[in-house]
Amino acid sequence: MKEELIVSGKNIPEIYPVLHLWHWEISLYLFLGGLAGGVLFFAAYFYITGKEKQMQATVKWATLIAPLALIIGLSSLLYDLHHKLYFWRLFTTVRIDSPMSWGAWTLLIIFPISLIWVGSYMKEMFPGWDWKWKVLNWFEALVIKYRLALAWVMLFLSIILAVYTGILLSAFNARPLWNVSILGPLFLVSGFSTGLASAMWISNDKHERKVLSTIDIFFILTELFFIIHLFMGFWAGTQVKLEALRLFMGGQFTLDFWIFVVLLGLLFPVTLEILELIGYHVPKWIPALFILFGGLMFRFVMVDAGQITRFLY
Repeated sequence: MKEELIVSGKNIPEIYPVLHLWHWEISLYLFLGGLAGGVLFFAAYFYITGKEKQMQATVKWATLIAPLALIIGLSSLLYDLHHKLYFWRLFTTVRIDSPMSWGAWTLLIIFPISLIWVGSYMKEMFPGWDWKWKVLNWFEALVIKYRLALAWVMLFLSIILAVYTGILLSAFNARPLWNVSILGPLFLVSGFSTGLASAMWISNDKHERKVLSTIDIFFILTELFFIIHLFMGFWAGTQVKLEALRLFMGGQFTLDFWIFVVLLGLLFPVTLEILELIGYHVPKWIPALFILFGGLMFRFVMVDAGQITRFLY
């Protein structure tokens, strides 16, 4: 057994002077959770508004991504847990004041709903598909009959899922970068933008991609507005808020944030989407790829930077 002598009470690895207990697993989970929420939201939205036939890639094909994203995200979350065999304790209670409790129960409900939604379209997406057991065919017919009600439930839960990824961080009062009310809406619009990007990449219909690009431009501009609002709040805040701001204004996250998140993840793809709408040919995968890349980098930067900030004043 290795023995260590701690000379200072503040010499605690990964806790002091810098907290760094959350690594890539959490960032990936937050990204995939927001992505799944965005995909499911727009699938439900276009079905509810009666545009299923015009937006088939969004309503049907893109939803294949959601359960896969949730499986990978939850696997990364489980991998990060130190006591993996006790994860089930999250589901033995409901705490209204706990974002983690909200997230756990939302994931528990929305994951099977995403599978049911995808399963109800399997025969349409894959001609010749047939369920082996009669009970599954009966259940499929039941889901199709009440698909509109299912879409409303999925719409509501997808909003909670996407916004929860930001509220989970903002609930940490001891981290100045995270403890801001705008973080929930910021993660919500970012998750919806990545969901739109996934559908745009999959779709082969020009009209559908045009509709998705138009909506995505709005979400990207909203995300930029929220980022400006976030930094203005830091600028007018206390000393700890100014210290958090300096991480992005000449600090160690300056290049990562302004180049990978803002420039490549937001400004570059929104410019391409605008050019495509006015008639220029832009390969559909380019803006979609950069939006997804920017969304992933945003989570990595926010999770890592937030753990550095602390209250000293």
